[in-house]
Amino acid sequence: MVYHPFRHIGLQLVALGLAVLLWFVVGRDPVVERVLRVPLHFQNVPELVEILGDPLGAVDVMVRGTSGVVSRLQPGDLAAIVDLSTAEPGLRLFDLGTGNVDAPFGVEIQQVSPGSVAIELERTGSKIVPVNPSVEGEPASGFVVGNVSSLPDTVEVIGPESSLKRLTEATTEPLSVADATETVRNEVAIGISDSSLRLESPTNAVVTASVISAPVLRNLNNVTVRVRNLSVPLSVQLEPNVVSISIGAPREVALAMNSTSIDAYVDLTGLEPGQYNLSVRTSLPQEVGVNSIEPPMVMVTVQ
Repeated sequence: MVYHPFRHIGLQLVALGLAVLLWFVVGRDPVVERVLRVPLHFQNVPELVEILGDPLGAVDVMVRGTSGVVSRLQPGDLAAIVDLSTAEPGLRLFDLGTGNVDAPFGVEIQQVSPGSVAIELERTGSKIVPVNPSVEGEPASGFVVGNVSSLPDTVEVIGPESSLKRLTEATTEPLSVADATETVRNEVAIGISDSSLRLESPTNAVVTASVISAPVLRNLNNVTVRVRNLSVPLSVQLEPNVVSISIGAPREVALAMNSTSIDAYVDLTGLEPGQYNLSVRTSLPQEVGVNSIEPPMVMVTVQ
């Protein structure tokens, strides 16, 4: 077959025209540089290791490319990555270079600022703490809140070991007793005030608040504060070790009570040696309510 170089001359001219047009367009698009604020991501965090505090969340990245490509870039189009797969607990410093940034095709990474990031890592621990149920509002006139309980009454919390050591209790979202004339019971969420900690599994509690007729009030002094759930072989000291408690109960019950009738205690579940300010709690019959405890907290030294 004889080769005819001009057999497809029309198509060849179209292709040549497109090539010239593309070269003209690209050749007129200048190369520019731009600084973007780019999110910083931590990947491959080792198991049973926590990132402490509030680490750097973004870095400044200088990019280079044609003006058309660079002008369309958004901060979310790029990501700075720090690989923690080999990190050990402690304060660690990681370099941030151009190789740490993922960028779209046609974009060249020129510089990353800052050039390093400090991250504090700590081992993950767990701890079982009591649940302190919370109520809000006032019952109807002539009624008061009696005993308040939570089911479950303890939960397992996980997080950095240093934060767990300071944790003494979990709390619930408030149960409303506003205008109540009888016992109130509802399922509410359990939470931890320290944002670095979390429940081992999402858990709700059934909180029950007894609402009783306004009782006779009595002040009982020198009520001994006992301890519960002290780990063996630890010892404990309380300061003070006695409190004054104002109670309300039906007349015959109130008059029969004295300072030894009240079980006042602090719960030491999971506490290690150290000093803690703990709330004084009470275990009372349902018809007996506590108006006030003075002082409401005691200094607990675990040794």
